[in-house]
Amino acid sequence: MLIKGYDDGPLVAGESLPARPGFWSNYLMMCCDGASATRPVPEWFGDDGADTDALSEVLFDPERWPVFRVPAEDGPGAVVIYRNLVGDYGIDYLLTHPGRSHARQVASWEEELSGTGLMWDELVRLADSPSPGAEGVEDTAARLLLLLPLLADSEVPEPAPVRLSAALTSVGAPQDTAFSTAEHLLAHLTRRSHHDPTWVSPLSGS
Repeated sequence: MLIKGYDDGPLVAGESLPARPGFWSNYLMMCCDGASATRPVPEWFGDDGADTDALSEVLFDPERWPVFRVPAEDGPGAVVIYRNLVGDYGIDYLLTHPGRSHARQVASWEEELSGTGLMWDELVRLADSPSPGAEGVEDTAARLLLLLPLLADSEVPEPAPVRLSAALTSVGAPQDTAFSTAEHLLAHLTRRSHHDPTWVSPLSGS
Protein backbone atom coordinates (compact mmCIF):
# COMPACT_ATOMS: atom_id res chain seq x y z
CA MET A 1 0.00 0.00 0.00
CA LEU A 2 1.00 3.65 -0.41
CA ILE A 3 0.95 6.45 2.15
CA LYS A 4 1.87 9.69 0.41
CA GLY A 5 4.55 11.40 2.45
CA TYR A 6 5.95 8.14 3.85
CA ASP A 7 8.21 6.11 1.59
CA ASP A 8 10.34 4.20 4.07
CA GLY A 9 9.26 0.59 3.66
CA PRO A 10 6.91 -2.21 2.49
CA LEU A 11 3.61 -1.00 3.96
CA VAL A 12 0.63 -3.33 4.37
CA ALA A 13 -2.84 -2.67 5.76
CA GLY A 14 -2.93 -3.75 9.41
CA GLU A 15 -6.48 -2.89 10.39
CA SER A 16 -7.45 -6.55 10.86
CA LEU A 17 -4.73 -7.12 13.46
CA PRO A 18 -6.30 -5.39 16.51
CA ALA A 19 -8.96 -8.13 16.56
CA ARG A 20 -6.32 -10.85 16.95
CA PRO A 21 -5.22 -12.15 20.36
CA GLY A 22 -1.91 -10.63 21.42
CA PHE A 23 -2.26 -7.33 19.58
CA TRP A 24 -3.08 -4.95 22.41
CA SER A 25 -0.51 -6.38 24.79
CA ASN A 26 2.15 -5.90 22.10
CA TYR A 27 1.03 -2.39 21.37
CA LEU A 28 0.25 -1.01 24.84
CA MET A 29 2.67 -2.72 27.25
CA MET A 30 5.35 -0.32 26.01
CA CYS A 31 3.23 2.55 27.33
CA CYS A 32 3.10 1.35 30.93
CA ASP A 33 6.46 -0.34 31.38
CA GLY A 34 8.30 1.43 34.18
CA ALA A 35 5.21 3.31 35.39
CA SER A 36 5.47 1.51 38.75
CA ALA A 37 7.24 -1.36 40.45
CA THR A 38 4.63 -3.67 38.92
CA ARG A 39 5.76 -4.93 35.53
CA PRO A 40 3.01 -5.10 32.88
CA VAL A 41 2.01 -8.52 31.59
CA PRO A 42 -0.10 -9.61 28.60
CA GLU A 43 -2.93 -10.69 30.90
CA TRP A 44 -3.63 -7.01 31.68
CA PHE A 45 -4.96 -6.80 28.11
CA GLY A 46 -6.74 -10.15 28.02
CA ASP A 47 -3.88 -11.91 26.24
CA ASP A 48 -1.44 -14.66 27.15
CA GLY A 49 2.27 -14.82 26.51
CA ALA A 50 2.01 -17.29 23.62
CA ASP A 51 -0.45 -15.12 21.69
CA THR A 52 1.64 -12.03 22.36
CA ASP A 53 4.82 -13.70 21.10
CA ALA A 54 3.10 -15.10 18.04
CA LEU A 55 1.64 -11.77 17.00
CA SER A 56 4.88 -9.93 17.61
CA GLU A 57 6.34 -11.91 14.70
CA VAL A 58 3.63 -10.41 12.49
CA LEU A 59 3.88 -6.89 13.84
CA PHE A 60 7.67 -6.70 13.59
CA ASP A 61 8.17 -8.43 10.23
CA PRO A 62 10.81 -6.47 8.26
CA GLU A 63 9.15 -7.57 5.01
CA ARG A 64 5.69 -6.27 5.92
CA TRP A 65 5.18 -3.06 7.91
CA PRO A 66 1.63 -2.94 9.36
CA VAL A 67 -0.26 0.33 8.88
CA PHE A 68 -3.29 1.43 10.92
CA ARG A 69 -5.32 4.26 9.43
CA VAL A 70 -7.46 6.37 11.77
CA PRO A 71 -9.41 8.69 9.44
CA ALA A 72 -11.63 11.42 10.84
CA GLU A 73 -14.93 12.66 9.47
CA ASP A 74 -13.95 16.32 9.76
CA GLY A 75 -10.41 17.58 10.11
CA PRO A 76 -7.13 15.70 10.56
CA GLY A 77 -6.84 11.94 10.87
CA ALA A 78 -3.90 9.78 11.88
CA VAL A 79 -1.80 6.90 10.59
CA VAL A 80 0.19 4.51 12.80
CA ILE A 81 3.04 2.63 11.10
CA TYR A 82 5.29 -0.11 12.45
CA ARG A 83 8.70 0.92 11.13
CA ASN A 84 10.31 -2.52 10.92
CA LEU A 85 13.68 -1.41 9.65
CA VAL A 86 16.31 -3.82 10.93
CA GLY A 87 18.38 -1.99 13.53
CA ASP A 88 15.91 0.90 13.65
CA TYR A 89 12.60 -0.51 14.81
CA GLY A 90 9.96 1.91 16.01
CA ILE A 91 6.40 3.12 15.54
CA ASP A 92 5.80 6.25 13.48
CA TYR A 93 2.76 8.51 13.84
CA LEU A 94 1.51 10.62 10.96
CA LEU A 95 -1.31 13.13 10.64
CA THR A 96 -3.43 13.40 7.52
CA HIS A 97 -5.67 16.23 6.39
CA PRO A 98 -8.46 16.05 3.83
CA GLY A 99 -7.16 19.18 2.11
CA ARG A 100 -3.60 17.87 1.73
CA SER A 101 -2.30 15.07 -0.46
CA HIS A 102 0.59 14.05 1.80
CA ALA A 103 0.66 12.80 5.38
CA ARG A 104 2.97 14.53 7.85
CA GLN A 105 4.99 12.60 10.42
CA VAL A 106 4.66 14.21 13.84
CA ALA A 107 6.11 11.65 16.26
CA SER A 108 7.83 8.27 16.72
CA TRP A 109 7.90 5.80 19.58
CA GLU A 110 11.22 4.16 20.43
CA GLU A 111 10.97 3.32 24.14
CA GLU A 112 9.57 6.84 24.57
CA LEU A 113 7.73 9.30 22.36
CA SER A 114 9.81 11.70 20.34
CA GLY A 115 8.22 14.50 18.38
CA THR A 116 4.94 16.28 19.05
CA GLY A 117 2.03 14.54 20.72
CA LEU A 118 -1.60 15.43 21.37
CA MET A 119 -3.60 16.54 24.37
CA TRP A 120 -6.15 14.15 25.88
CA ASP A 121 -9.12 16.12 24.54
CA GLU A 122 -7.60 16.02 21.05
CA LEU A 123 -7.14 12.24 21.25
CA VAL A 124 -10.75 11.77 22.33
CA ARG A 125 -12.10 14.09 19.65
CA LEU A 126 -10.17 12.26 16.94
CA ALA A 127 -11.14 8.84 18.30
CA ASP A 128 -14.82 9.79 18.39
CA SER A 129 -14.92 11.09 14.79
CA PRO A 130 -14.61 8.08 12.47
CA SER A 131 -15.13 8.78 8.78
CA PRO A 132 -17.95 6.56 7.47
CA GLY A 133 -16.89 4.55 4.47
CA ALA A 134 -13.22 5.50 4.68
CA GLU A 135 -10.61 2.75 4.85
CA GLY A 136 -9.24 2.34 8.34
CA VAL A 137 -10.21 1.68 11.95
CA GLU A 138 -13.78 2.69 12.75
CA ASP A 139 -14.26 1.33 16.28
CA THR A 140 -13.91 4.26 18.69
CA ALA A 141 -12.32 2.17 21.46
CA ALA A 142 -9.64 0.81 19.13
CA ARG A 143 -9.07 4.29 17.69
CA LEU A 144 -8.49 5.75 21.15
CA LEU A 145 -6.06 2.98 22.09
CA LEU A 146 -4.12 3.29 18.84
CA LEU A 147 -3.71 7.02 19.44
CA LEU A 148 -2.93 6.70 23.16
CA PRO A 149 0.90 6.63 22.84
CA LEU A 150 0.63 10.16 21.37
CA LEU A 151 -0.66 11.51 24.68
CA ALA A 152 1.40 14.57 25.59
CA ASP A 153 -0.67 15.85 28.51
CA SER A 154 0.96 16.23 31.91
CA GLU A 155 -2.52 16.12 33.47
CA VAL A 156 -5.65 14.48 32.13
CA PRO A 157 -9.29 15.19 33.04
CA GLU A 158 -10.80 13.26 35.91
CA PRO A 159 -12.98 11.06 33.63
CA ALA A 160 -9.96 9.91 31.59
CA PRO A 161 -9.25 6.65 33.48
CA VAL A 162 -12.90 5.65 33.23
CA ARG A 163 -12.99 6.35 29.49
CA LEU A 164 -9.72 4.48 28.96
CA SER A 165 -10.76 1.48 31.06
CA ALA A 166 -14.00 1.23 29.05
CA ALA A 167 -11.96 1.17 25.85
CA LEU A 168 -9.70 -1.54 27.26
CA THR A 169 -12.68 -3.66 28.31
CA SER A 170 -14.19 -3.22 24.86
CA VAL A 171 -11.13 -4.79 23.19
CA GLY A 172 -10.93 -7.71 25.62
CA ALA A 173 -9.11 -6.58 28.77
CA PRO A 174 -10.46 -8.17 31.98
CA GLN A 175 -13.16 -5.96 33.47
CA ASP A 176 -11.93 -6.40 37.03
CA THR A 177 -8.43 -5.06 36.23
CA ALA A 178 -9.13 -2.66 33.33
CA PHE A 179 -9.30 0.41 35.56
CA SER A 180 -5.93 -0.28 37.21
CA THR A 181 -4.43 -0.96 33.76
CA ALA A 182 -5.79 2.39 32.57
CA GLU A 183 -4.22 4.09 35.59
CA HIS A 184 -0.85 2.45 34.87
CA LEU A 185 -0.97 3.61 31.25
CA LEU A 186 -1.89 7.17 32.15
CA ALA A 187 0.68 7.30 34.97
CA HIS A 188 3.49 6.51 32.56
CA LEU A 189 2.27 8.70 29.73
CA THR A 190 1.55 11.77 31.86
CA ARG A 191 4.78 11.36 33.82
CA ARG A 192 6.86 11.52 30.66
CA SER A 193 4.84 14.46 29.29
CA HIS A 194 6.30 17.91 29.60
CA HIS A 195 5.54 21.12 27.82
CA ASP A 196 7.76 24.07 27.12
CA PRO A 197 6.32 27.54 26.50
CA THR A 198 6.72 27.12 22.74
CA TRP A 199 4.86 23.80 22.54
CA VAL A 200 2.12 23.78 19.90
CA SER A 201 -0.21 20.90 19.11
CA PRO A 202 0.30 19.49 15.60
CA LEU A 203 -3.47 19.89 15.16
CA SER A 204 -3.30 23.64 15.73
CA GLY A 205 -4.23 25.53 12.60
CA SER A 206 -4.75 22.34 10.62
